Amino acid sequence: MNAFTITANFVDIFKEKIYPVSLTVKDTFIKGIKILNEKEDASLSYILPGFIDAHVHIESSMLIPSEFARLAVVHGTVATVSDPHEIANVCGEEGVYFMINNGRQVPFKFFFGAPSCVPATPFETAGASLDAVAVERLLKLDDIFYLSEMMNFPGVLHADEGVMKKIDAAKEVNKPVDGHAPGLRGEDATRYAEAGIKGETTISTDHECFTKEEALDKLKTGMKIIIREGSAARNFEALINLLNDYPDRMMFCSDDKHPDSLVEGHINVLVKRALKKGIPFFNVLKSACINPVLHYHLPVGLLREGDPADFIAVNNLKEFNILHTFINGKMVSANGKTSIESIPVKVINHFQATLKQPEDFEIAAVSDKIRIIEALDGELITNNIVGNVSLEKGLLLPDIKNDILKQVVVNRYKDTKPAVAFIKNFGIKNGAIASSVAHDSHNIIAVGTNDGFICRAVNLLIQNKGGICAVNEKEEKTLPLPVGGLMSDKDGYEVAKEYRQLDKMAKDMGSRLRAPFMTLSFMALLVIPHLKLSDKGLFDGDKFTFTEVAIPK
Repeated sequence: MNAFTITANFVDIFKEKIYPVSLTVKDTFIKGIKILNEKEDASLSYILPGFIDAHVHIESSMLIPSEFARLAVVHGTVATVSDPHEIANVCGEEGVYFMINNGRQVPFKFFFGAPSCVPATPFETAGASLDAVAVERLLKLDDIFYLSEMMNFPGVLHADEGVMKKIDAAKEVNKPVDGHAPGLRGEDATRYAEAGIKGETTISTDHECFTKEEALDKLKTGMKIIIREGSAARNFEALINLLNDYPDRMMFCSDDKHPDSLVEGHINVLVKRALKKGIPFFNVLKSACINPVLHYHLPVGLLREGDPADFIAVNNLKEFNILHTFINGKMVSANGKTSIESIPVKVINHFQATLKQPEDFEIAAVSDKIRIIEALDGELITNNIVGNVSLEKGLLLPDIKNDILKQVVVNRYKDTKPAVAFIKNFGIKNGAIASSVAHDSHNIIAVGTNDGFICRAVNLLIQNKGGICAVNEKEEKTLPLPVGGLMSDKDGYEVAKEYRQLDKMAKDMGSRLRAPFMTLSFMALLVIPHLKLSDKGLFDGDKFTFTEVAIPK
Protein backbone atom coordinates (compact mmCIF):
# COMPACT_ATOMS: atom_id res chain seq x y z
CA MET A 1 0.00 0.00 0.00
CA ASN A 2 1.34 3.42 -1.02
CA ALA A 3 0.64 6.21 1.48
CA PHE A 4 2.32 9.53 2.24
CA THR A 5 1.58 13.04 3.47
CA ILE A 6 2.67 16.40 2.04
CA THR A 7 2.63 19.72 3.88
CA ALA A 8 2.44 22.60 1.40
CA ASN A 9 0.49 25.66 0.34
CA PHE A 10 -2.69 24.47 -1.36
CA VAL A 11 -3.66 26.36 -4.53
CA ASP A 12 -7.43 25.99 -4.49
CA ILE A 13 -8.44 26.99 -8.00
CA PHE A 14 -12.15 26.39 -7.41
CA LYS A 15 -12.34 28.69 -4.38
CA GLU A 16 -9.58 30.96 -5.66
CA LYS A 17 -7.71 30.79 -2.37
CA ILE A 18 -4.26 29.69 -1.19
CA TYR A 19 -3.64 28.22 2.26
CA PRO A 20 -1.31 25.64 3.90
CA VAL A 21 -2.58 22.08 4.20
CA SER A 22 -1.53 18.61 5.13
CA LEU A 23 -2.47 16.45 2.13
CA THR A 24 -2.61 12.68 2.51
CA VAL A 25 -2.35 10.27 -0.43
CA LYS A 26 -3.31 6.64 -0.06
CA ASP A 27 -2.73 4.25 -2.95
CA THR A 28 -3.68 6.29 -6.04
CA PHE A 29 -6.14 8.72 -4.45
CA ILE A 30 -6.20 11.80 -2.26
CA LYS A 31 -7.37 10.51 1.09
CA GLY A 32 -7.59 13.78 3.01
CA ILE A 33 -6.86 17.51 2.93
CA LYS A 34 -6.40 19.11 6.36
CA ILE A 35 -6.31 22.92 6.43
CA LEU A 36 -3.49 24.12 8.73
CA ASN A 37 -3.95 27.88 8.52
CA GLU A 38 -5.88 30.53 6.62
CA LYS A 39 -2.80 32.34 5.31
CA GLU A 40 -0.20 30.92 2.98
CA ASP A 41 3.23 30.09 4.36
CA ALA A 42 6.00 31.41 2.09
CA SER A 43 8.44 28.86 3.52
CA LEU A 44 6.45 26.00 1.98
CA SER A 45 6.18 24.84 -1.62
CA TYR A 46 2.86 25.09 -3.47
CA ILE A 47 0.73 22.23 -4.75
CA LEU A 48 -1.86 22.48 -7.53
CA PRO A 49 -3.50 20.26 -10.16
CA GLY A 50 -1.19 19.14 -12.96
CA PHE A 51 -1.12 20.77 -16.37
CA ILE A 52 -3.00 19.39 -19.38
CA ASP A 53 -2.25 19.89 -23.06
CA ALA A 54 -5.77 20.27 -24.46
CA HIS A 55 -4.87 19.36 -28.04
CA VAL A 56 -1.69 17.70 -29.24
CA HIS A 57 -0.50 15.28 -31.90
CA ILE A 58 2.00 13.19 -29.96
CA GLU A 59 3.49 12.01 -33.26
CA SER A 60 4.76 15.51 -34.05
CA SER A 61 7.18 15.26 -31.13
CA MET A 62 8.78 12.43 -33.14
CA LEU A 63 8.43 10.39 -29.95
CA ILE A 64 6.19 7.43 -29.17
CA PRO A 65 3.70 8.19 -26.36
CA SER A 66 5.76 6.51 -23.64
CA GLU A 67 8.78 8.69 -24.48
CA PHE A 68 6.64 11.84 -24.78
CA ALA A 69 5.43 11.16 -21.23
CA ARG A 70 8.99 10.86 -19.92
CA LEU A 71 9.78 14.38 -21.12
CA ALA A 72 6.43 16.04 -20.40
CA VAL A 73 6.13 15.13 -16.70
CA VAL A 74 9.28 17.10 -15.92
CA HIS A 75 7.33 20.23 -16.85
CA GLY A 76 4.30 19.40 -14.70
CA THR A 77 2.15 17.89 -17.46
CA VAL A 78 0.03 15.01 -16.18
CA ALA A 79 -2.27 14.45 -19.18
CA THR A 80 -2.81 15.21 -22.85
CA VAL A 81 -5.88 15.33 -25.07
CA SER A 82 -4.22 13.57 -27.98
CA ASP A 83 -5.36 13.30 -31.59
CA PRO A 84 -3.72 10.22 -33.23
CA HIS A 85 -4.62 11.63 -36.62
CA GLU A 86 -1.05 11.42 -37.97
CA ILE A 87 -0.41 7.72 -37.35
CA ALA A 88 -3.98 6.96 -38.49
CA ASN A 89 -3.23 8.54 -41.86
CA VAL A 90 -0.31 6.15 -42.21
CA CYS A 91 -1.50 2.93 -40.54
CA GLY A 92 -5.26 3.34 -40.01
CA GLU A 93 -6.92 1.82 -36.95
CA GLU A 94 -3.78 -0.20 -36.22
CA GLY A 95 -1.98 3.09 -35.67
CA VAL A 96 -4.60 4.32 -33.19
CA TYR A 97 -4.36 1.05 -31.23
CA PHE A 98 -0.56 1.36 -31.24
CA MET A 99 -0.78 4.77 -29.56
CA ILE A 100 -3.30 3.61 -26.98
CA ASN A 101 -1.37 0.45 -26.07
CA ASN A 102 2.00 2.17 -25.86
CA GLY A 103 0.56 4.97 -23.72
CA ARG A 104 -0.96 2.48 -21.29
CA GLN A 105 2.48 1.19 -20.35
CA VAL A 106 3.62 4.31 -18.51
CA PRO A 107 2.23 6.32 -15.57
CA PHE A 108 0.81 9.16 -17.64
CA LYS A 109 -2.73 10.02 -18.72
CA PHE A 110 -3.20 9.98 -22.50
CA PHE A 111 -6.73 10.68 -23.72
CA PHE A 112 -7.00 9.83 -27.38
CA GLY A 113 -9.65 10.86 -29.89
CA ALA A 114 -11.13 9.09 -32.91
CA PRO A 115 -9.60 10.75 -36.00
CA SER A 116 -12.39 12.35 -38.02
CA CYS A 117 -10.62 13.07 -41.31
CA VAL A 118 -8.51 10.19 -42.61
CA PRO A 119 -7.59 11.02 -45.27
CA ALA A 120 -7.91 14.74 -44.66
CA THR A 121 -8.95 15.43 -48.27
CA PRO A 122 -9.44 13.44 -51.49
CA PHE A 123 -6.69 15.54 -53.09
CA GLU A 124 -3.78 13.57 -51.59
CA THR A 125 -2.68 9.97 -51.11
CA ALA A 126 -2.79 8.66 -47.55
CA GLY A 127 -1.81 5.26 -46.25
CA ALA A 128 -5.24 4.47 -44.84
CA SER A 129 -8.86 5.53 -44.66
CA LEU A 130 -11.25 5.69 -41.71
CA ASP A 131 -14.86 5.79 -42.84
CA ALA A 132 -17.87 6.52 -40.63
CA VAL A 133 -18.13 2.85 -39.64
CA ALA A 134 -14.50 2.76 -38.46
CA VAL A 135 -14.88 6.05 -36.58
CA GLU A 136 -18.04 4.80 -34.87
CA ARG A 137 -16.19 1.64 -33.86
CA LEU A 138 -13.37 3.68 -32.30
CA LEU A 139 -15.77 6.04 -30.51
CA LYS A 140 -17.33 3.11 -28.66
CA LEU A 141 -13.97 2.29 -27.02
CA ASP A 142 -13.46 3.36 -23.40
CA ASP A 143 -9.97 4.56 -24.42
CA ILE A 144 -11.41 7.07 -26.92
CA PHE A 145 -12.68 10.27 -25.32
CA TYR A 146 -13.81 12.48 -28.20
CA LEU A 147 -14.11 12.92 -31.97
CA SER A 148 -10.89 14.54 -33.12
CA GLU A 149 -10.69 17.85 -34.94
CA MET A 150 -13.25 18.08 -37.73
CA MET A 151 -11.01 19.60 -40.38
CA ASN A 152 -13.49 19.09 -43.18
CA PHE A 153 -15.37 22.30 -42.43
CA PRO A 154 -16.74 22.51 -46.00
CA GLY A 155 -18.23 19.06 -45.38
CA VAL A 156 -19.89 20.33 -42.21
CA LEU A 157 -21.24 23.47 -43.88
CA HIS A 158 -22.65 21.43 -46.77
CA ALA A 159 -23.92 18.60 -44.54
CA ASP A 160 -21.80 15.92 -46.21
CA GLU A 161 -23.32 12.54 -45.37
CA GLY A 162 -20.09 10.88 -44.26
CA VAL A 163 -19.07 13.84 -42.13
CA MET A 164 -22.44 14.06 -40.42
CA LYS A 165 -22.43 10.32 -39.66
CA LYS A 166 -19.16 10.74 -37.76
CA ILE A 167 -20.49 13.69 -35.78
CA ASP A 168 -23.72 11.81 -35.03
CA ALA A 169 -21.69 8.81 -33.82
CA ALA A 170 -19.91 11.03 -31.28
CA LYS A 171 -23.19 12.51 -30.07
CA GLU A 172 -24.66 9.02 -29.74
CA VAL A 173 -22.02 8.09 -27.15
CA ASN A 174 -22.00 11.59 -25.57
CA LYS A 175 -18.41 12.41 -26.50
CA PRO A 176 -17.26 15.93 -27.46
CA VAL A 177 -16.48 16.94 -31.05
CA ASP A 178 -13.32 18.97 -31.60
CA GLY A 179 -13.22 21.70 -34.21
CA HIS A 180 -10.71 22.87 -36.79
CA ALA A 181 -11.94 25.80 -38.87
CA PRO A 182 -9.17 28.31 -39.62
CA GLY A 183 -10.46 31.70 -40.68
CA LEU A 184 -14.15 30.82 -40.39
CA ARG A 185 -16.12 33.86 -39.24
CA GLY A 186 -19.65 35.13 -38.69
CA GLU A 187 -22.56 33.05 -39.93
CA ASP A 188 -20.26 30.35 -41.32
CA ALA A 189 -18.67 29.91 -37.89
CA THR A 190 -22.13 29.57 -36.34
CA ARG A 191 -23.26 27.02 -38.93
CA TYR A 192 -20.05 25.07 -38.41
CA ALA A 193 -20.43 25.01 -34.60
CA GLU A 194 -24.08 23.96 -34.84
CA ALA A 195 -23.32 21.22 -37.41
CA GLY A 196 -26.89 21.03 -38.61
CA ILE A 197 -28.72 21.54 -35.30
CA LYS A 198 -29.74 25.18 -35.02
CA GLY A 199 -29.17 26.71 -31.60
CA GLU A 200 -26.94 23.88 -30.35
CA THR A 201 -23.14 23.96 -30.10
CA THR A 202 -22.23 20.56 -31.52
CA ILE A 203 -18.60 21.21 -32.50
CA SER A 204 -17.37 22.52 -29.20
CA THR A 205 -13.75 23.71 -29.56
CA ASP A 206 -11.39 25.40 -31.97
CA HIS A 207 -7.60 25.70 -31.78
CA GLU A 208 -7.08 27.34 -35.19
CA CYS A 209 -7.89 30.99 -34.42
CA PHE A 210 -5.26 33.36 -35.79
CA THR A 211 -6.82 36.58 -34.47
CA LYS A 212 -8.75 37.77 -31.43
CA GLU A 213 -11.65 38.78 -33.69
CA GLU A 214 -11.93 35.27 -35.11
CA ALA A 215 -11.87 33.78 -31.62
CA LEU A 216 -14.60 36.17 -30.45
CA ASP A 217 -16.81 35.10 -33.37
CA LYS A 218 -16.39 31.48 -32.32
CA LEU A 219 -16.94 32.22 -28.64
CA LYS A 220 -20.28 33.74 -29.63
CA THR A 221 -21.28 30.37 -31.11
CA GLY A 222 -20.69 28.66 -27.76
CA MET A 223 -17.37 27.13 -28.76
CA LYS A 224 -14.40 27.04 -26.40
CA ILE A 225 -11.11 28.42 -27.65
CA ILE A 226 -7.84 26.55 -27.22
CA ILE A 227 -4.83 28.88 -27.28
CA ARG A 228 -2.15 27.19 -29.35
CA GLU A 229 1.58 27.72 -29.00
CA GLY A 230 3.57 24.98 -30.68
CA SER A 231 6.83 24.64 -32.58
CA ALA A 232 5.33 26.09 -35.77
CA ALA A 233 1.90 27.67 -35.16
CA ARG A 234 1.97 30.32 -32.44
CA ASN A 235 -1.22 32.15 -31.53
CA PHE A 236 -0.55 32.95 -27.85
CA GLU A 237 0.10 36.66 -28.31
CA ALA A 238 -3.01 37.16 -30.45
CA LEU A 239 -5.38 35.38 -28.07
CA ILE A 240 -4.06 35.47 -24.50
CA ASN A 241 -5.97 38.61 -23.44
CA LEU A 242 -9.24 36.74 -24.00
CA LEU A 243 -8.46 34.95 -20.73
CA ASN A 244 -9.34 38.15 -18.90
CA ASP A 245 -12.99 37.89 -19.95
CA TYR A 246 -13.53 34.18 -20.73
CA PRO A 247 -11.67 32.24 -18.03
CA ASP A 248 -14.06 29.27 -18.12
CA ARG A 249 -13.94 28.87 -21.88
CA MET A 250 -10.24 28.88 -22.66
CA MET A 251 -7.59 26.15 -22.68
CA PHE A 252 -3.92 25.82 -23.63
CA CYS A 253 -2.41 23.47 -26.21
CA SER A 254 0.76 22.87 -28.19
CA ASP A 255 -0.87 21.05 -31.16
CA ASP A 256 2.54 20.13 -32.60
CA LYS A 257 5.68 20.10 -30.47
CA HIS A 258 9.11 19.07 -31.73
CA PRO A 259 11.38 17.09 -29.37
CA ASP A 260 13.90 19.86 -28.68
CA SER A 261 11.07 22.20 -27.73
CA LEU A 262 9.50 19.58 -25.44
CA VAL A 263 12.80 19.18 -23.59
CA GLU A 264 12.74 22.93 -22.88
CA GLY A 265 9.15 23.21 -21.69
CA HIS A 266 5.47 22.50 -22.24
CA ILE A 267 2.25 24.01 -20.86
CA ASN A 268 4.24 25.39 -17.92
CA VAL A 269 5.88 27.86 -20.29
CA LEU A 270 2.48 29.24 -21.34
CA VAL A 271 1.45 29.57 -17.70
CA LYS A 272 4.57 31.60 -16.90
CA ARG A 273 4.11 33.83 -19.96
CA ALA A 274 0.46 34.47 -19.16
CA LEU A 275 1.25 35.41 -15.57
CA LYS A 276 4.02 37.78 -16.70
CA LYS A 277 1.47 39.52 -18.90
CA GLY A 278 -0.68 40.19 -15.87
CA ILE A 279 -3.48 37.75 -16.68
CA PRO A 280 -5.32 36.97 -13.39
CA PHE A 281 -3.62 34.08 -11.61
CA PHE A 282 -6.63 31.81 -11.23
CA ASN A 283 -7.83 32.48 -14.79
CA VAL A 284 -4.52 31.12 -16.06
CA LEU A 285 -4.72 28.00 -13.91
CA LYS A 286 -8.32 27.31 -14.93
CA SER A 287 -7.15 27.13 -18.54
CA ALA A 288 -4.08 25.05 -17.79
CA CYS A 289 -5.47 22.63 -15.19
CA ILE A 290 -9.26 22.63 -14.83
CA ASN A 291 -11.08 23.45 -18.07
CA PRO A 292 -9.79 20.49 -20.14
CA VAL A 293 -10.84 18.04 -17.41
CA LEU A 294 -14.35 19.45 -17.22
CA HIS A 295 -14.82 19.82 -20.97
CA TYR A 296 -13.61 16.35 -21.99
CA HIS A 297 -14.83 14.57 -18.84
CA LEU A 298 -11.34 13.31 -18.07
CA PRO A 299 -10.55 11.05 -15.09
CA VAL A 300 -7.81 13.40 -13.91
CA GLY A 301 -7.58 14.54 -10.32
CA LEU A 302 -8.21 18.20 -9.45
CA LEU A 303 -6.89 18.15 -5.88
CA ARG A 304 -10.13 17.20 -4.17
CA GLU A 305 -10.67 14.48 -1.58
CA GLY A 306 -11.37 11.22 -3.38
CA ASP A 307 -9.76 12.40 -6.63
CA PRO A 308 -6.88 10.56 -8.30
CA ALA A 309 -3.66 11.97 -6.86
CA ASP A 310 -2.59 13.90 -9.97
CA PHE A 311 -0.84 17.10 -8.93
CA ILE A 312 2.37 19.10 -9.02
CA ALA A 313 4.52 20.99 -6.52
CA VAL A 314 6.19 24.27 -7.47
CA ASN A 315 8.77 26.33 -5.59
CA ASN A 316 6.74 29.55 -5.60
CA LEU A 317 4.08 31.34 -7.63
CA LYS A 318 6.47 33.75 -9.37
CA GLU A 319 9.19 31.49 -10.74
CA PHE A 320 6.76 28.54 -10.98
CA ASN A 321 9.58 25.98 -11.17
CA ILE A 322 8.29 22.40 -11.11
CA LEU A 323 9.67 20.49 -8.10
CA HIS A 324 7.63 17.28 -8.32
CA THR A 325 4.95 15.74 -10.50
CA PHE A 326 2.58 13.06 -9.18
CA ILE A 327 0.26 10.89 -11.27
CA ASN A 328 -2.07 8.43 -9.53
CA GLY A 329 -0.09 8.97 -6.35
CA LYS A 330 3.25 8.07 -7.92
CA MET A 331 6.06 10.59 -8.15
CA VAL A 332 6.98 10.61 -11.87
CA SER A 333 9.49 13.47 -11.81
CA ALA A 334 11.60 15.27 -9.25
CA ASN A 335 13.66 18.43 -9.68
CA GLY A 336 13.84 18.23 -13.48
CA LYS A 337 14.48 14.50 -13.71
CA THR A 338 11.99 11.98 -15.03
CA SER A 339 11.47 8.69 -13.22
CA ILE A 340 9.52 7.09 -16.07
CA GLU A 341 11.65 4.44 -17.76
CA SER A 342 11.94 3.83 -21.49
CA ILE A 343 10.18 0.72 -22.78
CA PRO A 344 10.84 -1.38 -25.90
CA VAL A 345 8.50 -0.89 -28.84
CA LYS A 346 7.44 -3.05 -31.79
CA VAL A 347 7.71 -0.89 -34.91
CA ILE A 348 4.76 -0.45 -37.28
CA ASN A 349 5.03 1.36 -40.62
CA HIS A 350 3.68 1.76 -44.16
CA PHE A 351 6.40 2.67 -46.64
CA GLN A 352 6.56 1.43 -50.24
CA ALA A 353 8.41 4.12 -52.25
CA THR A 354 11.51 3.18 -54.28
CA LEU A 355 14.64 5.22 -54.95
CA LYS A 356 14.40 8.24 -57.26
CA GLN A 357 16.63 9.91 -59.88
CA PRO A 358 17.37 13.66 -60.11
CA GLU A 359 15.48 13.95 -63.39
CA ASP A 360 12.32 12.77 -61.59
CA PHE A 361 12.17 16.25 -60.03
CA GLU A 362 12.41 18.31 -63.21
CA ILE A 363 9.47 20.55 -64.04
CA ALA A 364 8.74 21.63 -67.59
CA ALA A 365 6.98 24.87 -68.50
CA VAL A 366 6.55 27.34 -71.31
CA SER A 367 6.48 30.37 -68.99
CA ASP A 368 8.80 31.63 -66.26
CA LYS A 369 5.90 33.29 -64.43
CA ILE A 370 4.81 30.97 -61.64
CA ARG A 371 2.67 30.57 -58.56
CA ILE A 372 4.82 30.39 -55.43
CA ILE A 373 4.05 29.07 -51.96
CA GLU A 374 5.14 31.71 -49.45
CA ALA A 375 5.88 30.10 -46.10
CA LEU A 376 5.24 32.27 -43.02
CA ASP A 377 7.30 31.78 -39.89
CA GLY A 378 5.16 30.74 -36.92
CA GLU A 379 2.05 30.17 -39.05
CA LEU A 380 0.43 27.21 -40.80
CA ILE A 381 -1.17 29.40 -43.44
CA THR A 382 0.84 30.27 -46.55
CA ASN A 383 0.49 33.02 -49.10
CA ASN A 384 -0.24 32.42 -52.77
CA ILE A 385 2.12 34.78 -54.60
CA VAL A 386 3.29 35.19 -58.18
CA GLY A 387 6.92 35.56 -59.28
CA ASN A 388 9.49 34.61 -61.88
CA VAL A 389 12.22 31.99 -62.01
CA SER A 390 14.76 30.92 -64.62
CA LEU A 391 13.51 28.98 -67.63
CA GLU A 392 16.28 26.95 -69.26
CA LYS A 393 15.80 24.32 -71.96
CA GLY A 394 12.09 24.24 -71.15
CA LEU A 395 12.71 23.57 -67.44
CA LEU A 396 11.88 25.80 -64.47
CA LEU A 397 14.81 26.31 -62.09
CA PRO A 398 15.00 27.72 -58.54
CA ASP A 399 16.03 31.34 -58.01
CA ILE A 400 18.30 30.99 -54.99
CA LYS A 401 19.26 34.68 -54.95
CA ASN A 402 15.62 35.64 -54.40
CA ASP A 403 14.96 32.66 -52.09
CA ILE A 404 12.62 30.84 -54.47
CA LEU A 405 13.47 27.16 -54.00
CA LYS A 406 12.02 23.96 -55.38
CA GLN A 407 9.57 21.98 -53.23
CA VAL A 408 8.61 18.37 -53.95
CA VAL A 409 6.20 15.84 -52.49
CA VAL A 410 6.85 12.15 -53.16
CA ASN A 411 4.15 9.52 -52.62
CA ARG A 412 5.57 7.07 -50.08
CA TYR A 413 2.79 4.49 -50.37
CA LYS A 414 3.28 3.65 -54.06
CA ASP A 415 5.51 4.67 -56.95
CA THR A 416 4.15 7.70 -58.80
CA LYS A 417 5.67 10.80 -60.38
CA PRO A 418 6.70 13.35 -57.73
CA ALA A 419 4.78 16.62 -57.48
CA VAL A 420 6.95 19.71 -57.90
CA ALA A 421 6.39 23.41 -57.16
CA PHE A 422 8.26 26.42 -55.78
CA ILE A 423 8.42 27.94 -52.31
CA LYS A 424 9.75 31.13 -50.73
CA ASN A 425 11.20 31.95 -47.28
CA PHE A 426 13.12 28.74 -46.50
CA GLY A 427 16.39 30.59 -47.14
CA ILE A 428 18.56 27.57 -47.94
CA LYS A 429 21.57 28.60 -50.03
CA ASN A 430 23.09 25.26 -50.97
CA GLY A 431 21.46 21.92 -50.17
CA ALA A 432 18.12 20.37 -49.25
CA ILE A 433 16.06 19.24 -46.28
CA ALA A 434 13.41 16.52 -46.33
CA SER A 435 10.86 14.89 -44.03
CA SER A 436 8.39 12.01 -44.03
CA VAL A 437 6.41 14.01 -41.46
CA ALA A 438 4.19 15.94 -43.88
CA HIS A 439 0.70 16.69 -42.68
CA ASP A 440 -1.69 15.15 -43.17
CA SER A 441 -0.91 12.15 -45.37
CA HIS A 442 2.79 12.04 -44.49
CA ASN A 443 4.29 11.56 -47.89
CA ILE A 444 7.92 12.64 -48.32
CA ILE A 445 8.33 16.41 -48.58
CA ALA A 446 11.56 18.22 -49.47
CA VAL A 447 12.84 21.72 -50.22
CA GLY A 448 16.15 22.35 -51.93
CA THR A 449 18.33 24.37 -54.23
CA ASN A 450 18.67 21.80 -57.04
CA ASP A 451 17.41 18.41 -58.16
CA GLY A 452 20.57 16.59 -57.10
CA PHE A 453 20.34 17.68 -53.47
CA ILE A 454 16.60 17.05 -53.40
CA CYS A 455 17.05 13.55 -54.80
CA ARG A 456 19.75 12.71 -52.24
CA ALA A 457 17.54 13.87 -49.39
CA VAL A 458 14.46 12.00 -50.62
CA ASN A 459 16.43 8.79 -51.13
CA LEU A 460 17.88 8.95 -47.62
CA LEU A 461 14.34 8.86 -46.23
CA ILE A 462 13.28 6.06 -48.59
CA GLN A 463 16.28 4.00 -47.46
CA ASN A 464 15.39 4.58 -43.79
CA LYS A 465 11.64 4.15 -44.37
CA GLY A 466 11.02 7.53 -42.83
CA GLY A 467 12.73 10.34 -40.97
CA ILE A 468 14.05 13.85 -41.40
CA CYS A 469 17.34 14.76 -43.05
CA ALA A 470 19.53 17.53 -44.42
CA VAL A 471 22.15 17.33 -47.18
CA ASN A 472 24.66 19.71 -48.72
CA GLU A 473 27.96 19.48 -50.56
CA LYS A 474 29.94 18.53 -47.46
CA GLU A 475 27.69 16.35 -45.32
CA GLU A 476 24.37 14.67 -44.71
CA LYS A 477 22.50 14.01 -41.48
CA THR A 478 19.47 11.79 -40.90
CA LEU A 479 17.16 11.19 -37.94
CA PRO A 480 15.37 7.90 -38.73
CA LEU A 481 11.69 7.69 -37.72
CA PRO A 482 10.84 4.00 -38.15
CA VAL A 483 7.49 4.09 -36.31
CA GLY A 484 5.11 5.05 -39.09
CA GLY A 485 7.77 7.27 -40.61
CA LEU A 486 6.71 9.68 -37.86
CA MET A 487 8.28 8.63 -34.57
CA SER A 488 11.58 7.33 -33.29
CA ASP A 489 11.92 4.22 -31.15
CA LYS A 490 14.86 5.78 -29.27
CA ASP A 491 15.21 7.60 -25.95
CA GLY A 492 13.41 10.95 -26.16
CA TYR A 493 16.35 13.01 -24.93
CA GLU A 494 18.62 11.43 -27.54
CA VAL A 495 16.05 12.14 -30.27
CA ALA A 496 15.92 15.78 -29.13
CA LYS A 497 19.73 15.97 -29.36
CA GLU A 498 19.76 14.57 -32.90
CA TYR A 499 16.94 16.87 -33.91
CA ARG A 500 18.84 19.92 -32.64
CA GLN A 501 21.81 18.92 -34.82
CA LEU A 502 19.58 18.74 -37.88
CA ASP A 503 17.87 22.01 -37.02
CA LYS A 504 21.29 23.67 -36.69
CA MET A 505 22.43 22.23 -40.02
CA ALA A 506 19.34 23.59 -41.79
CA LYS A 507 19.96 27.03 -40.27
CA ASP A 508 23.68 26.88 -41.12
CA MET A 509 22.55 26.26 -44.71
CA GLY A 510 20.73 29.59 -44.57
CA SER A 511 17.23 28.95 -43.23
CA ARG A 512 15.89 31.84 -41.16
CA LEU A 513 12.81 29.96 -39.98
CA ARG A 514 12.41 29.35 -36.25
CA ALA A 515 11.67 25.65 -36.88
CA PRO A 516 12.49 24.74 -40.51
CA PHE A 517 11.45 21.09 -40.25
CA MET A 518 8.20 21.88 -38.48
CA THR A 519 7.34 24.51 -41.09
CA LEU A 520 8.27 22.05 -43.85
CA SER A 521 5.91 19.46 -42.39
CA PHE A 522 2.93 21.77 -42.94
CA MET A 523 3.63 22.73 -46.54
CA ALA A 524 1.47 19.83 -47.75
CA LEU A 525 -1.43 20.56 -45.37
CA LEU A 526 -4.19 21.25 -47.87
CA VAL A 527 -6.90 22.17 -45.33
CA ILE A 528 -4.95 25.28 -44.32
CA PRO A 529 -5.02 28.09 -46.92
CA HIS A 530 -3.76 29.45 -49.21
CA LEU A 531 -1.37 27.44 -51.41
CA LYS A 532 0.08 24.02 -50.66
CA LEU A 533 1.55 21.01 -52.51
CA SER A 534 0.25 17.45 -52.24
CA ASP A 535 1.65 14.34 -53.92
CA LYS A 536 -0.96 14.95 -56.63
CA GLY A 537 -0.05 18.56 -57.41
CA LEU A 538 -0.21 22.24 -56.46
CA PHE A 539 -3.38 23.01 -54.50
CA ASP A 540 -5.31 26.27 -54.14
CA GLY A 541 -6.76 26.17 -50.62
CA ASP A 542 -9.20 29.02 -51.29
CA LYS A 543 -10.77 27.50 -54.38
CA PHE A 544 -10.20 23.99 -53.00
CA THR A 545 -8.91 22.72 -56.30
CA PHE A 546 -5.63 21.99 -58.07
CA THR A 547 -3.86 24.72 -59.98
CA GLU A 548 -0.88 24.96 -62.32
CA VAL A 549 2.61 26.05 -61.25
CA ALA A 550 3.33 28.03 -64.41
CA ILE A 551 1.04 30.86 -65.45
CA PRO A 552 0.65 31.04 -69.26
CA LYS A 553 1.76 34.27 -70.91
